[in-house]
Amino acid sequence: MPKRKVFYSFHYNNDVFRVQQIRNMGVIEGNTPVTPNQWETIKQTGKKAVEKWISENLENKSCVVVLIGSQTSQREWVLHEIEQAWNAGKPVLGIYIHNLNCPKTGKSTKGNNPFDKFTMKDSNKKLSDFVTCYNPKTFDAYNDIKNNIDDWIEEAIKSR
Repeated sequence: MPKRKVFYSFHYNNDVFRVQQIRNMGVIEGNTPVTPNQWETIKQTGKKAVEKWISENLENKSCVVVLIGSQTSQREWVLHEIEQAWNAGKPVLGIYIHNLNCPKTGKSTKGNNPFDKFTMKDSNKKLSDFVTCYNPKTFDAYNDIKNNIDDWIEEAIKSR
């Protein structure tokens, strides 16, 4: 099976080192990392430019993987990415990454489910009722993610 192309959504400042571990697993093809300088440049050009960048980077992706850290559910652009992906019919899933070790800060606290922030118009159910969030093993989160992320993505694609 070919590697799926995914869009990673996450809180850069808190979780970039944890996310880099997932990218380096080489299991899936994720979107190209943006440097802090590139992101700041995009943000400085205005909200429309950020929305355009997100839209362009969601194109041709098989799935959106939200990497959930301690503050992810509070991030404006993560929430925008979730909403845009879901409304475009893209499969979405979440993976809690608080148990991955960051070289600067160690492990983190588990964040809130960002999909709880969205209510479906048709049913008044939360988006979290439709999107699975995986919580890797505390003692071996890295290998749990590495060994299962392919299956989690395929399950999200099938269920969407």
